[in-house]
Amino acid sequence: MTVLSVENLQTHFFTDAGVVKAVDDVSFTLNKGEVLGLVGESGSGKTVTGFSILRLVDAPGRVTGGTIRFLGQDLATLPDREMRRLRGHRIAMIFQDPMMTLNPVLRIDTQMIEAVQAHENVSKKAARDRAIQALARVGIPSPQERLNAYPHQFSGGMRQRVAIAIALLNGPDLIIADEPTTALDVTIQSQILAEVQDLARETGTALIWITHDLAVVAGLADRIAVMYAGRIVESGAATSILNAPSHPYTAGLLGSIPGHGRRGDRLTQIAGMAPNMANLPAGCAFAPRCSYADTTCHTRAPDVSSSHDGRALRCFHPLRGGAE
Repeated sequence: MTVLSVENLQTHFFTDAGVVKAVDDVSFTLNKGEVLGLVGESGSGKTVTGFSILRLVDAPGRVTGGTIRFLGQDLATLPDREMRRLRGHRIAMIFQDPMMTLNPVLRIDTQMIEAVQAHENVSKKAARDRAIQALARVGIPSPQERLNAYPHQFSGGMRQRVAIAIALLNGPDLIIADEPTTALDVTIQSQILAEVQDLARETGTALIWITHDLAVVAGLADRIAVMYAGRIVESGAATSILNAPSHPYTAGLLGSIPGHGRRGDRLTQIAGMAPNMANLPAGCAFAPRCSYADTTCHTRAPDVSSSHDGRALRCFHPLRGGAE
């Protein structure tokens, strides 16, 4: 069952420096219980993609094209009132900064109880019990007592765990997680990743996990989509992409992971810098940084090609061992 279908999504920011095509012709689908890892460097358009799905893009940005279908509903044309009913209920987002979720002047119990009662007609006690269970699931000790605390009484990592718990409260059909474990230590990060996998498996919740770290999604995602300069340059099954990347950019990201290569080898560094999104180069946006680029790459942007194993790719010169 398809939970989310994004087709030719375009989100542009109209600035004094020019039009920034933060998301440019992005398409993907997400099935029930599936985890999609959306990977790329900072500024590649990952977070804006998540914000676009939830219609949280503020001026001067706006969604300029494409369709976003959630359980058959086109979110791009849904009235604001209906969209508010979906947010936090059927679709939840975990922000990178937990203070985008938490109100600093309200106790945690007030915020979590309101998050439940805003969408369901349940008693305050039932909502509080659900909040306690959610805090326990993300590894917060003494959840009954911590409910009475304010956000400033938590560490940064603990605040992020509370934000994750709020996203889990209503058992959403889709969770968009924007690098939610960056502030957590390795032990808690592993616990959260395991909890997320169990949630997807047991409840059928679909998940978009936004990250720059391929090592995180390696053990989490069913499929991976690699973004660069506002476009998905490679997507497919996680094992396929991690074992045999086709796009030079994907190979560069994998090569930069400590421990990925042989012991003693220097880490691979992707040459150059990410392009200015308001002034993208002609042709393939990655061409100035790519050692395989030729005249065609510098003058014409590659179209999306598909392979027999479901891999989608934007590249004129796919690497050997990947989708040719």
